[in-house]
Amino acid sequence: MEEQGDRKIVKIPATITVKKFSEVLNLPVSKIITELLKNKILATINEEIDFETASIIAEDLGFATEEYTEVSDDQAMTLEKLIEICKIEKESGKNLRSRPPVVTILGHVDHGKTTLLDTIRKASVAEKEAGGITQHISAYQTKKKGQFITFVDTPGHEAFSGMRERGVSIADIAVLVVAADDGVRPQTKEVIKYLKEKKIPTVVAINKVDKPDANIQRVKQELADNDIVIEQWGGNYICAEVSAKQNIGIDELLESILLVAEVEDFRADDKRDALGVVLESHLDPNKGPVAIVLVKTGTLKVGQDIVVGKTYGRVRKIEDFVGKSLPFAGPSTPVSIMGLNDTPNTNDVLQVESGKTAARLRSKGLTDAAGSQRERLTSQNMMKKIEDEKVQKLNVILKADVQGSLEAIEQILSTIKSDEVSINYIEVGVGSITESDIKIAAASGATIFGFNAEPTSVAKRLAESSGVTIKTYRIIYELVEEVKKLLVEMLPPEVIRTDHGKMEILGIFKTGKHDMIVGGKVIEGKIVKKSSVEVYRGEKMIGKGNISNLQQNKVPADEVEKGNECGLVFEGDTKIKEGDVLASFVEEERKKTL
Repeated sequence: MEEQGDRKIVKIPATITVKKFSEVLNLPVSKIITELLKNKILATINEEIDFETASIIAEDLGFATEEYTEVSDDQAMTLEKLIEICKIEKESGKNLRSRPPVVTILGHVDHGKTTLLDTIRKASVAEKEAGGITQHISAYQTKKKGQFITFVDTPGHEAFSGMRERGVSIADIAVLVVAADDGVRPQTKEVIKYLKEKKIPTVVAINKVDKPDANIQRVKQELADNDIVIEQWGGNYICAEVSAKQNIGIDELLESILLVAEVEDFRADDKRDALGVVLESHLDPNKGPVAIVLVKTGTLKVGQDIVVGKTYGRVRKIEDFVGKSLPFAGPSTPVSIMGLNDTPNTNDVLQVESGKTAARLRSKGLTDAAGSQRERLTSQNMMKKIEDEKVQKLNVILKADVQGSLEAIEQILSTIKSDEVSINYIEVGVGSITESDIKIAAASGATIFGFNAEPTSVAKRLAESSGVTIKTYRIIYELVEEVKKLLVEMLPPEVIRTDHGKMEILGIFKTGKHDMIVGGKVIEGKIVKKSSVEVYRGEKMIGKGNISNLQQNKVPADEVEKGNECGLVFEGDTKIKEGDVLASFVEEERKKTL
């Protein structure tokens, strides 16, 4: 442990359990948990916290922190560590061979990114996507002038910014797509900001140039206004004018990508064991857990033992993006991996391990870690929202076709803020809705939401007999709207009070058991018939009641204004005296919204 001024420097990994964190700081676990609670985070001794959280707690306790990215036997490698390894590897210059560039296509929703990819790879994904928005992330390869280019497809909607950033973080080159008929939009600006922060080589593609209302010069000007100045205007950004639908300018775009790749000179060590990143995963009924992985460096071979985040297995089969079986996969190759014991999370890092290490991981029960990670995600998210036990919880079981969909749904749902209601994830996973999900839902009173995930026939029958509600969707925003609707129904109504005025009591005419006839003068606002009243004696409120009848000059009235005298029938148990003040008001209930 080093010293920084008067403070000790502690090295903390990207994630760390509360118990391990207490050992690093050499403090009792109870002290750490108390400090976490002060920051509104409830974490048990075996739950993990991220570096940012640990850093804040450590600094509050008088320590300085540094992120520690070395990988130990019981800690999975992070994406940041992988990127760092690739950077060091390139700088070393050892065993390096040229590799295909990894390209991501980014831009505003509806600007034609998926159609552009379709044209490039001669496949139609856009038509299959519900709602016309790409809702998964995936990867493909194409060949130009004998050279491969790997494309990573990322969702375009603004709610998918986290997935989009992941697409950028593993890409070498970004293609910024801007529609010629629409120009630079808010999401375009968001992407430009990110590309500049990460210093990612960028090619501009102005799409839809065939449209009658296309204005290419305006788009170039808007890009320049956002500090993206193209080469023709004296800047550093190559620009291709394309029409994805009409297949115009696609060759020029690919040549621009290869030109940037040539300048950047992307290389990797294909002799070492593979390191890769999980783009998405799903549970195939015939193949079992399938992970879509981009190999970043090294070569992955069939038969190797691998660890992927919190899961492990032996590579049983490798398929390329068109389903062709491969004996191995080198750097920048997107592949499907079969042989894992469970579906990994997006962003998990694949690393090759010896059989001995894999066996040890098996004995440690890393499969349980996947469950604890889900539990950690739930408890951390929940405790940030839940300040006390008055919060009503909507119990939800969420199933989706792939991990990327789960991530996107949870990201969107996390933006729903309320101090009165919250989502309690009972179970989250990929694959079909099963009998086990129904049993858990029945026990917890949860509603099951499926995104591109249908119940099995057995599960459907069991749900009907158990009274469990299953709702399935093909468009994420329809699912989100339904969850919002259920949360709104749980919200208690909001009581809106409208104060009318005050009246000073000048005379008592009749006193009944539960009512009184009184007279007085309106001293503020107005007194309204059928309104509620509060009775004040001096500064103190001594009771409440209602006005059932109101008269002015012995004539029935609906309301009496300030300065006038009136008589009224007060209904209530409070005994009014001369000099008391009645405050007239109404209360109405309104349904709250999120």
